[in-house]
Amino acid sequence: MSKPLSDHDRKKQISVRGLAGPENVAELKVAFNRHLHFTLVKDRNVATKRDYYFALANTVRDHLVGRWIRTQQYYYEKDPKRVYYISLEFYMGRTLQNTMVNLALENACDEAIYQLGLDMEELEDMEEDAGLGNGGLGRLAACFLDSMASLGLAAYGYGIRYEFGIFNQKIVNGWQVEEADDWLRYGNPWEKARPEYMRPVKFYGRTEHSPSGVKWVDAQVVLALPYDTPIPGYRNNIVNTMRLWSAKAPCDFNLKDFNVGGYIQAVLDRNLCENISRVLYPNDNFFEGKELRLKQEYFVVAATLQDIIRRFKVSKFGSREIARTDFNELPNKVAIQLNDTHPAMAIPELMRVLVDEEKLDWDVAWNICTRTCAYTNHTVLPEALERWPIDLFHHLLPRHLEIIFEINRRFLEFVASKYPGDSDRLARMSLIEEGPCKKVNMAHLCIVGSHAVNGVARIHSEILIATLFKDFYELEPHKFQNKTNGITPRRWLVMCNPGLAEVIAERIGEDFVRDLDQLKKLLKFINDDAFIRDIAKIKQENKLKFAVHLEEHYKVKINPQSMFDFQVKRIHEYKRQLLNCLHMITYYNRIKKEPNKHWTPRTIMVGGKAAPGYHTAKMIIRLITAIGEVVNNDPVIGDRLKVLFLENYRVTLAEKAIPSADLSEQISTAGTEASGTGNMKFMLNGALTIGTMDGANVEMAEEAGEENLFIFGMRVEDVDAMDQDGSYHATEYYNRIPELKQAMDQIAGGFFSPKQPDLFKELVDLLMHHDRFKVFADYESYIKCQEKVNELYKKPKEWTKKVIHNIAGCGKFSSDRTISQYAREIWGVEPSLEKIPAPDEQLK
Repeated sequence: MSKPLSDHDRKKQISVRGLAGPENVAELKVAFNRHLHFTLVKDRNVATKRDYYFALANTVRDHLVGRWIRTQQYYYEKDPKRVYYISLEFYMGRTLQNTMVNLALENACDEAIYQLGLDMEELEDMEEDAGLGNGGLGRLAACFLDSMASLGLAAYGYGIRYEFGIFNQKIVNGWQVEEADDWLRYGNPWEKARPEYMRPVKFYGRTEHSPSGVKWVDAQVVLALPYDTPIPGYRNNIVNTMRLWSAKAPCDFNLKDFNVGGYIQAVLDRNLCENISRVLYPNDNFFEGKELRLKQEYFVVAATLQDIIRRFKVSKFGSREIARTDFNELPNKVAIQLNDTHPAMAIPELMRVLVDEEKLDWDVAWNICTRTCAYTNHTVLPEALERWPIDLFHHLLPRHLEIIFEINRRFLEFVASKYPGDSDRLARMSLIEEGPCKKVNMAHLCIVGSHAVNGVARIHSEILIATLFKDFYELEPHKFQNKTNGITPRRWLVMCNPGLAEVIAERIGEDFVRDLDQLKKLLKFINDDAFIRDIAKIKQENKLKFAVHLEEHYKVKINPQSMFDFQVKRIHEYKRQLLNCLHMITYYNRIKKEPNKHWTPRTIMVGGKAAPGYHTAKMIIRLITAIGEVVNNDPVIGDRLKVLFLENYRVTLAEKAIPSADLSEQISTAGTEASGTGNMKFMLNGALTIGTMDGANVEMAEEAGEENLFIFGMRVEDVDAMDQDGSYHATEYYNRIPELKQAMDQIAGGFFSPKQPDLFKELVDLLMHHDRFKVFADYESYIKCQEKVNELYKKPKEWTKKVIHNIAGCGKFSSDRTISQYAREIWGVEPSLEKIPAPDEQLK
């Protein structure tokens, strides 16, 4: 095998990384030294690697500033309809390299840093991930911001600036241990605090009704301090804004309160209200009804709506004079997208502002509200649906509860007029769930208060209207849509896999970065031996590089000739990491049984975090590490099978792992994974998928050809049928399938935990007696499918042809396509690929 190019050499030859003109390079070096000196107050004798990273980050940021100011000025003059994407999570990862890619600065920066005698990758490694998300939902929001900027939409991401993001995961003696993610410890060069736009947010108190209207009084005030992060579009000179709110106590906090124990205590108590933005709740697909979480949800919404209305009222750039007062215009100038039900409070809050503060008539206000808001649903799992107790609501947000009751009263009146006498339907559709503890159903609130409701993959949207939201669909079918998720090809191809981006660009040009559908053109090269060789060579280089990374960071040696088999995602029963475990054990047992047979070597890597309170998920991690301890130390196995748990899986690790993958495991029970986006990242980076017909896998198979994926297992209809007649009995499979029985007996008998033979008895009991996700029902089909994977891997040319079919079928899964559909079909704005003038050009 030819020696892989050094990264430095490769980057120099890559056109998609921008041109390194000598003036450009010289200018960057000057700026770098200037920042080292004036911003960081260091010289080259005492500067650390982190100082050099900050100097580079500030140098690159300088190139954003002019475009950022210019973009906002352009929006004020054009006065387009603005899009507000509200999310409790933005899983951004690192910013430096993505900014260089989008500004076409990567080659010039590489050259400048090289000439300064520094190592670009070492500097990039100093940046902390912005881990303000749990998984798919938060990363989707980040991809959407990139696409909205690249499509020229006047869009804003609004969320919370958590002081502590998703925890860092350590594996200690095989167990997950959580560590606080103090990502702001050294400062964040990409954010700009905007104290001049600080907003008050109220909690608690009570309401007073009078002929002049309703007042919310005796409330506690918390200040929302905004921090802005620039979001550059891909080479179009547009820089949008992500605005994250941080909680601040007002200066007089607790001091006006004479009964507090004194001045010192009052100042110490400021922490209590500033806790609102302290930490991200680490739950994925699970609702935890805590007061602090409801506070976070209202905090982001109340601050954001004040901002939206301020911006709606002033129309021209730089002017604080109120220009617009007709709120009937709001839906023509503002679109609000609710990322799941977490920002659902936007609906009653907008009603409160319009009715109580702006004194609009209820019906007029309601019409404005529903035409402005739209809701994206992300899950059908019942344990994930938000249902807030009414008592908590009344305590924390008394006025909003009254508004929700009124929305519900009017809505149920409307339902009753359509379905007279159908009291069951009224109970099912009510925003208030009856029972020992009455609750507000936030999904119902979102549907009723929005003009559009969407799922995130075709099969998910079909399941929503057939089950969870069936009654609402029958009432207002026009509201329901599908918007299949996507990923940004800037971060998930150009940035993380420059080698692959380059071999693609050599064949079809560079336009695919903006228009991913152009990847179809690769089908012309499906029988081109040179292209097949190039694709295989890039994959091998990426595997070598990831193997080196694992050795440096995890002290494990893996066989780069083995198949790299990945399952990386949050640890959850529905994602069925346990099914993967059963395959690991079965494959291990087969090799042990016939050690002289020619087995396809595999390295099976599993990564992902378990919510700290999710005991079963933590046990699943312990099982994977236990299997690894046995398999990896068995001399009979050698390097034909290795099982690795990847510690602290996060955006930055995904960017290293995904380009190296041969096989992508997408094995959720059909009907449980709303979409998935990791599946798309693997597909775009030249891995083949083994998966069920769930989420976006269905559409991936459609785009690439089902024969080019390894599809197995029950379909949604099969799972439904099994639920209907209660015919899933795990013991039946256990008794019928010897290899399954052997694997389960090994787990139960302590083969993988000899020091604690009953360590996994709860997991065994779960699988045998109350497995909602029917792991055993798909076991045989999965194992057979894995045999097909092994056979194909022995024929590298055929394997690589399937890879090319997959890459060529990826066009649909660009978040540019997803966002174009939201724009046209929900927000009523038109995406555009035109460039605006750079800061040094005349604005037309």
